[in-house]
This record gives sequence, structure tokens and C-alpha cells, in this order.
Amino acid sequence: MIPAMPATATAAATRHGAHAVLRFGRFAVMSTVAVLILIAGVWASWGTAQHVMLTKGRERGTVEVTRCGQDTCTGPYAPLSQGSQPRAKVVVEKSIAVREGRTYTVVVKPGGDEVVRSGPAGIVYAWIPLGGALLLASVVVAGGLLRTRAAWLLAGVGFALLTAAFVAV
Repeated sequence: MIPAMPATATAAATRHGAHAVLRFGRFAVMSTVAVLILIAGVWASWGTAQHVMLTKGRERGTVEVTRCGQDTCTGPYAPLSQGSQPRAKVVVEKSIAVREGRTYTVVVKPGGDEVVRSGPAGIVYAWIPLGGALLLASVVVAGGLLRTRAAWLLAGVGFALLTAAFVAV
């Protein structure tokens, strides 16, 4: 300590330094949480989205839903792409967007008889987990990082994505 400096100045400087370290720690932790939420949203969406968005070389066709169970619906598959084979029964995930008696354009997942919806409705529907992650991350960004503009942007994009999925389906 400098003899001319009062003892209270040193305590204030220590408090200011500790406050800066805590603020940086909160920023680092909340940034990490927000990024992990967004990565999880992309990861959850990509499992379906890759089949819908990257259709080159994949079997494309239509399925007429004839029967729905608890979690899945089934029906015959009619091919639309070259090299695709008709199938007596394929499985599509049951959702509010799939009803018995309707026909949907689909893409066959490799290595089985499971299909996912294609087209604009299928693309938007595949990214629903990311929309939810954007909404959740906006809360973390607003509350933990105190970045309200960025939080409103994340929430707006998430809300738009979920609304688009609701309208498209």
C-alpha cells in the first residue's frame, strides 16, 4: 500500500475487481448455456431436416396414410423419383400434420421403410426443435446476459419459425 493512499481506496478497488470477475463469470456461463441450447436445437432438428433438405440421391414419393397408431402412421408408398421402388407399407411419424386418408409427399430415410414429409411443410416442421431452442435461448440471453435486443431477435426468429410450422402444417 502506498503511504499517501487511504486504506478505503484499496478496499474499493478490490471490490471493483471482484465485481468485474463475477460479471465476466456470469457472462461466460450464460453465453455457454445459450450456445449449448442452440446447438441442441440444431442437433435435434438436423436428424430429420437432413433428409428433407438434402434430397439428391434419396428416394422421393408419396404415401397415402391408411392407418394410424399411437405414435406412427402407415400406408403404401408410390415412388416419384427415378430408381425408387414402390413399397406396400412405410412408416411416418404421427403428428397433428398427418391424418388418415390423406396423401403426402415424402422422402425415404436410408436403410429402412421410415419416411419423413418433404416440401416446404416438411422443411419447416423439421426445424421445430430449433424454434423452441431459440425461444429458450432468448430467455437466457435476456436474463443472464442482459442483452434485450439480441433476446428479442432470438425470440422473434423462434416465434416466426414456430408460426410458419403451424401455418404450413
